[in-house]
Amino acid sequence: MKRVALIFLLTGCLSSLHAQYPDGKQLLDRIDRNMSSENRVFTSTMVINGRRATHTIKMKTWTAGEKKSFTEYLYPVREQGTKMLKLENQLWIYSPSTDRIIQIAGHMLRQSVMGSDLSYEDLMEDSRLTDRYSAVVTGTEEVNGRDCWVIDLKAFVPEITYQGMKLWVDRERNIPLREEMYAKSGTLLKRTELSDVERIGNRWYPRRILFRDMLKDGKGTEFIIEEIEFNVPIPDYIFSKASLKK
Repeated sequence: MKRVALIFLLTGCLSSLHAQYPDGKQLLDRIDRNMSSENRVFTSTMVINGRRATHTIKMKTWTAGEKKSFTEYLYPVREQGTKMLKLENQLWIYSPSTDRIIQIAGHMLRQSVMGSDLSYEDLMEDSRLTDRYSAVVTGTEEVNGRDCWVIDLKAFVPEITYQGMKLWVDRERNIPLREEMYAKSGTLLKRTELSDVERIGNRWYPRRILFRDMLKDGKGTEFIIEEIEFNVPIPDYIFSKASLKK
């Protein structure tokens, strides 16, 4: 009887502990409100830490919702004028050196972008977490001095790149500070560290993200937001194939 009573006591304690955790879907919705927007315009620097050398690329990007994105490379000179256009699930790249527009599709989407730790699939995926994953809060941990919720995500969209994710979410600011992305097999594919979180208008947003491809060696790729504006007017012509050669 004592053993049964102890089991019931432990079960009750665990149930009480989990009752203190926020609902997973509600927490994802709070993250989406920080990270998603009707549109945004930003300039950024991508620092690619290769085995032998470090490469820096500066770019400007326009996005409208989750379906449209246009990026122009500003630096270095040899990449200046390279442009990328995403419309729905299609991606095109214009290279000024060849004066050609190439569509990136199929297995090519899994290739690295400019030797970085990001793939073209990573660039294509910009939808809300609540539209892709179910979530369960599993505990709490500290990341860089911040108290975080730990949540496990499982995709309910079959064609998605990462079938599972694990997030460490700042409990006060509702922003991920660490992310792990998994294949359907459970293999860890990517890890990100988000930092320099700032208050921008009515949202918290990270200024710096370190991406690591866990299937290759290297120090990772830093993505640094230099300037960003949310929900500003963007001309429709930006998101057209004609803009690639302008």
